Amino acid sequence: MGLILGIGIVLLILWALGLFVFSWGAIIYIALVVAVILIVIWLIRAVFRRT
Repeated sequence: MGLILGIGIVLLILWALGLFVFSWGAIIYIALVVAVILIVIWLIRAVFRRT
């Protein structure tokens, strides 16, 4: 598991906690967007690393 994927997963967990437990407003949605971008980058790198 790479560093980018780990950060993405942590951000997704924080987003889920913020959505259901805390009310942080826009910070939750920023964390979601950053997490999705990091996971997509990790997936693209993984695909190109195979070829």
